[in-house]
Amino acid sequence: MRRALALALLPCAALAQSADWVPKSVAELQLLDKVTARISTLRAPVGQGTQVGTLTIRVTACNARPPDEVPDASAFLEVSDSRRASGFQEVFRGWMFANAPGVSMLEHPVYDLRVIDCK
Repeated sequence: MRRALALALLPCAALAQSADWVPKSVAELQLLDKVTARISTLRAPVGQGTQVGTLTIRVTACNARPPDEVPDASAFLEVSDSRRASGFQEVFRGWMFANAPGVSMLEHPVYDLRVIDCK
């Protein structure tokens, strides 16, 4: 199942890096804590780790559409959870898209995460 999903996302990843997308330096993310029902907005700089609760979110790329096209954003995220065993801390690695959050999602018992924009 994961392999099929990864193969399906390859064209999306290629689109996210095409000439139509503009690289940005900060990802704007929305985090939902499912336990407290608290929603927060994070600004995560590309290349730096951002700590939120037990999660560490590292944005390795963040791209946005030019102003003259339909607005969209995509970010390549690496998310790890400090509560997991030391050998299995990574809980998500891949592209997330603002206009298609269901295509590639973080599957976590406490947190939901989505890309809002790249600035």
